[in-house]
Amino acid sequence: MADWIYILNPNKDTLDGEPSNKETIRRLAQEEPELDLWLSRRNRMECGDRLWFFFTHPESAVAAVAEVDKEPRDDPENPGVWYLVGATLLNDATQALYRAPVTRDELGLGQVRSVQKVKPHALPVLLERAGL
Repeated sequence: MADWIYILNPNKDTLDGEPSNKETIRRLAQEEPELDLWLSRRNRMECGDRLWFFFTHPESAVAAVAEVDKEPRDDPENPGVWYLVGATLLNDATQALYRAPVTRDELGLGQVRSVQKVKPHALPVLLERAGL
């Protein structure tokens, strides 16, 4: 199992037309936890991997988590350009992270890319805050 940071910028990214902020993700974790997420390149994600959602605004922090259900695949509507990965938000862990997010400093993030692996020293903090 691998752990990935998935970057969301609420000012630029949307989820079915809704802003991709902490409140939207928290609500989706309760009401519609299954997601298809865009990837700019095919990462080596596998079923069972975790996606930790890092929100860039207003506070730079991880405040939600999901488990990968489907490995990255081509988007039939945009062949060869974008990839999709299926994931399910973990409701209890997302609620815990919403209340006590893990900040950028705690993660030790340098340059922020759209998707990157969690640094080994940051994983215990993420797991503890998420109650996993």
